[in-house]
Amino acid sequence: MRAVRRALARRGEPLVPGACPPVPVSAERLPPDVELTIATPRLRLAPLVPADADDLFQVLDDPRLHRFTGGSPLTRRELGAEISRWQDRRSPDRSQVWLNWIVRLALDGSAVGYVQASLSGGCATIAYVIGTAHSGQGIATEASLALCGFLRERLGVKELVAHIHPRHSASGHVARHLGLAPTGELDPDGEEIWSSHL
Repeated sequence: MRAVRRALARRGEPLVPGACPPVPVSAERLPPDVELTIATPRLRLAPLVPADADDLFQVLDDPRLHRFTGGSPLTRRELGAEISRWQDRRSPDRSQVWLNWIVRLALDGSAVGYVQASLSGGCATIAYVIGTAHSGQGIATEASLALCGFLRERLGVKELVAHIHPRHSASGHVARHLGLAPTGELDPDGEEIWSSHL
């Protein structure tokens, strides 16, 4: 799955074949009583806010997270600016609702990564990034399953989409647990589009 900078570069840009159709949505259309905090046995997913920037920076300041995406980690200031920009929960063109969660361990509150969803109608493009210190522990799968359950059960999402580098087997493994499969289509960055609706 693409890391922070490239995951967000796509947001608000025209959608590619196999991605969510451009259906106008707005943050106001989220159910007014929806609770955005998500809990699993090991994790707590909370809406990402500017105060989380320092904790998340410690996780994401790792060049290994860019092995399949290129680029380099965001600076602390860049990450803080991105998180502040996300608080509007809308893409610049207002065609998508953006939801972002910091993933923390339930045991001690340590930040381990983030998950995100860009909603357009009944479709959500998802992304997940877990720090290398916590890879191989099933955390990405647990967090992503919780995210997808929330999207389906609380927000009525019918289709899930993800963009995954063809050689990133770990991300593909997580996507399969979510019920996604490769479509054979590549996005402009060379990542394969995976979908739950084939």
